[in-house]
Amino acid sequence: MLPLAPWQFGSILPWLDLFGIAVFAITGALAAAGRGQTFVTAAFFALITGVGGGSVRDLLIGAPVFWVHDPLVSAICLAVAALVWLTPPNWWRGPQGQTTALDWLDAVGLAAYAVFGAAKALAFGIPPVPAALMGVVTACVGGIIRDVLAGEPSILMRPELYVTAAALAAGLYVALVVLEVSPTLAAGIAAAAGFALRAAAIRWKLGLPGYGGP
Repeated sequence: MLPLAPWQFGSILPWLDLFGIAVFAITGALAAAGRGQTFVTAAFFALITGVGGGSVRDLLIGAPVFWVHDPLVSAICLAVAALVWLTPPNWWRGPQGQTTALDWLDAVGLAAYAVFGAAKALAFGIPPVPAALMGVVTACVGGIIRDVLAGEPSILMRPELYVTAAALAAGLYVALVVLEVSPTLAAGIAAAAGFALRAAAIRWKLGLPGYGGP
C-alpha cells in the first residue's frame, strides 16, 4: 500500500506524534545530563530516545525511516536537549520517589506515540494485530534503548503498568478504526484511555502480578 498523506492519519495524529517525540527526547537528555555528560551526549540521547521506537517501527513495516526525511523531528530533539541543558535539574526531577511533571508528560507521550505508531502501521497496510504491536514498539523501544545505553533498569522492568498502557492505547485505536470510527475520534479516545491507565498506575502504583505471584 502506498504511504498516506499526513491528513489521512486524522488531524490530531501528527501532533500526537510530535508531542511524543518531544517528551521522550526530554527523558533521553535527562538520562545523560543526570550523569554529568556533555551537551553532545545529551543531544544524542535525546535523538535516540525520541526516534528510536519510530525508527524500529518503520523498518519493520517497510516505511522510509521518518526522521531521516523530516528535518523538524531532529530539530525538536536537539531543541529539547538544549532546553534540558540550560535549565536547573529540579525543574525536571523532584525528590526521590515523588511524582513530577515529567512523569505526567511521559504518560501523555506514551499514549500519544502508541496511537500514532498503530495508525501509521495501519496506513501501510499492516493487519490490525501487528499494527497494534507496532504502536507498542513505537512507544516503548526508544526508552528501552535509552535505558540500555545509560545503564539503567529497563522500562520493561517497571513495577507499575507502563507497556500495558501503551498496549491499551494502540489496541483500542486499532479496534475503533476497524469498527469504522473516524481516525481523529479514535485517536482521541485511545490516547485518553492509555493516559488514564498510565496515570492511575503512577498515582496508585498499579501493576500486574509477576510470575509465581498471587
